[in-house]
Amino acid sequence: MAIVSTQTPDEVRYFPETDDIASKLTEGHMQDIIEIFNTPLQGAYNWDYSSIDGRIRKLYRLGKELNWNQETDLNWDQNYPKDQYPTDVSFNPFQGYAPFEALTDEERLRFSWHYQAWTLSQFLHGEQGALLVASQLVSCAPTFDAKLYASSQTFDEARHVETFNRYLQEKVQIMYPITPHLKVLVDKILSDARWDLKFIGMQIVIEGLALAAFNTMRMTCLDPLLKDLIYLVTRDEARHVTFGVNYLEYIVKHLSQEDIEERAQFAYEACVVMRERLIATEVFAEFGWDVEAARKHMLDSSVMQYFNNFLFTRIIPNLARIGLLTDTVRPKFEALGILQYENLVSDGDVDWAALTEPLYQENATQDKPVTPAKAA
Repeated sequence: MAIVSTQTPDEVRYFPETDDIASKLTEGHMQDIIEIFNTPLQGAYNWDYSSIDGRIRKLYRLGKELNWNQETDLNWDQNYPKDQYPTDVSFNPFQGYAPFEALTDEERLRFSWHYQAWTLSQFLHGEQGALLVASQLVSCAPTFDAKLYASSQTFDEARHVETFNRYLQEKVQIMYPITPHLKVLVDKILSDARWDLKFIGMQIVIEGLALAAFNTMRMTCLDPLLKDLIYLVTRDEARHVTFGVNYLEYIVKHLSQEDIEERAQFAYEACVVMRERLIATEVFAEFGWDVEAARKHMLDSSVMQYFNNFLFTRIIPNLARIGLLTDTVRPKFEALGILQYENLVSDGDVDWAALTEPLYQENATQDKPVTPAKAA
């Protein structure tokens, strides 16, 4: 049964604690909640099957070689205790915040699990957005190499959606709706007819955010299963960002100045939107807090400022590398306090030795960030 909605669902969902959920569901429970979107997508055949860019073809081959399966490559028998905090409490941005301090110990624990559920839910929803965009890129990317890579990325994103969904339903058992800011950006990327704007929005901004967010979660979460899960997902995401930077660097330099400025403005606006996407307003509302006051506290917290810095140290150098830090948008990024990162090394320089490391190796799940390593 499918429920077609004109609005995005906005309710928190809870999942039953059972080893056999499917057997307990009635027909009334088994509903697909579908929201329709329309897109003026313009596809393109490519009848020249030769490889134009060896780097993109090599990334495609790596995608085939480094596939993993959540059913066999993760140990789902691990069960992290629900009476323990899911993340390192030293990274809690609400320590000392009056509404949080007023909670009982039991409520603080519940808040921590809801905050974890919200974060992982945004990972899940973002991965569905990436899945849909990647599938569009197969049709509309102009070169054969890009079509091949987008096809492999589509499979990666499907695996990520499957895996985060399973973890949320089976282990956390709480799922939050997509935050409005992330939804706005995904809607824009999906419904825009320009294929290169889809690349910029997804491969540079959303995937750049994902790498930063995944690395932070992996360093702060305490569940060994989640650490392993994120390690596998991040290996894929590192290739996606590398692909985006390498491909767009070639594409942008062939656009008119007017088109470059338009895409630079879009990239700036996407960064502003994604900055707000990090604020768990839905959790604040769930616990009866003043949402705007909690939002301001979180933006001002040292933990969030560190994470914002970590996020934009990835995105800004990549925008500079592909030519979208124009004189027009530079003052806007400077006003956000993030232009200082433009001269850091971008993800466009590929260290093939790092990207071709075996999927599993000793100490693979240690808490070190996984990034597209830079060439010397």
